[in-house]
Amino acid sequence: MVVGKWGRGNGSQDRRRAGLGVTAKNPHRPDRPLTLEAADIHQHAGPLWRIHRSAGTHKMTWNGLRDFGPLPRFRWEPHPLPVQNHPGVGVSYTAAGVVTAFAEVFQERRAITLTGQQLLTAWMPSRTLELLDLSRNHWALHHGASASLPAAPKSTCRNWAASIYAELGTQIDGLYVPSTVTGDPVAVLFSRAATAFPMAPDFSRPLTHVSVEKLALQAADTLRWPIH
Repeated sequence: MVVGKWGRGNGSQDRRRAGLGVTAKNPHRPDRPLTLEAADIHQHAGPLWRIHRSAGTHKMTWNGLRDFGPLPRFRWEPHPLPVQNHPGVGVSYTAAGVVTAFAEVFQERRAITLTGQQLLTAWMPSRTLELLDLSRNHWALHHGASASLPAAPKSTCRNWAASIYAELGTQIDGLYVPSTVTGDPVAVLFSRAATAFPMAPDFSRPLTHVSVEKLALQAADTLRWPIH
């Protein structure tokens, strides 16, 4: 019987990998100091989209940065443990396109629900955002991880986000990552991005508004998800 290169059974694979110094593609957290080079930064000056609650206990203004966390259902939380309010450590999840905005919010049920308690908002940053690019460059590889880091378990991504914020948060406005749903860009904004919000958004309507319904129908058609 042909056995794989690393052996098989009784933990031989793990032992041989350990003997050769082979590590996981994406360690649970960084194991070395984090650095930045000019090539690591994505300069984002285009529109951003966000769906956010306008009523209820979790309502949030269009330009609000949530300082309560880290929340397990989110991937790129910059907050350290424990889960609580962390004044000055904020996050806002936005998308570069409206389809991804819908996909990110409604991914669990794979169905778009139109409710008056949520708003679709779009705006142009008042200055160019400087985002750590985890989508196409080698930053993760240079720091002991791999290009697949954005698709690693959420707990791993949260650890990396918290470390990035702690070490580089004053130098970047957030992260530029691919959506794990659509593969299109997501901009995860950190506290430094607070100075990049304009005085008012370019567009902000409840999901039940006729103009939003048209966009939702287009998104649903692209995603092949039902809408109600």
